[in-house]
Amino acid sequence: MLSRVSLRVNGEVRAVELDTRTTLLDALREHLHLTGSKKGCDHGQCGACTVMLGGQRIYSCLTLAIMHEGESVTTIEGLGQPGNLHPMQAAFVKHDGYQCGYCTPGQICASVAALEEIGAGIPSHVTADLTASPRFTVEEIRERMSGNICRCGAYSNIIDAISEIAERPA
Repeated sequence: MLSRVSLRVNGEVRAVELDTRTTLLDALREHLHLTGSKKGCDHGQCGACTVMLGGQRIYSCLTLAIMHEGESVTTIEGLGQPGNLHPMQAAFVKHDGYQCGYCTPGQICASVAALEEIGAGIPSHVTADLTASPRFTVEEIRERMSGNICRCGAYSNIIDAISEIAERPA
């Protein structure tokens, strides 16, 4: 069964006609031709498909596009472009926070959202005091990024890139 779905993708309203079983990831990649988000495991276990939905990170392979009618989706393409990189993208380049690059779009989207979560006072499983706002620590970032797998093992470089952005004045 086909259904028309309208999403605000990277600030632009995009309408597509999709099978109602189409995942958000497949809608982005196959129908809107935004191929930055990757299909890794297709089971929500690797994080390569991470995008931001209403500012929160989400595994786009685990949700149907039709469930997000009218919502705002930000993909890696919406964060920055060559010559005008998002600060997190530039930090990943500076700190070599990628190896093969396959996980990098998901890692960057997740890291931007993770820092926003900390800034919004959303605790994680390692937040020591749930009555106080979480603070940026390497332990917080490791926990928040734990759903994004890097098969090449660039984790220390990814932490360095996120740390650089987190330590900048807002």
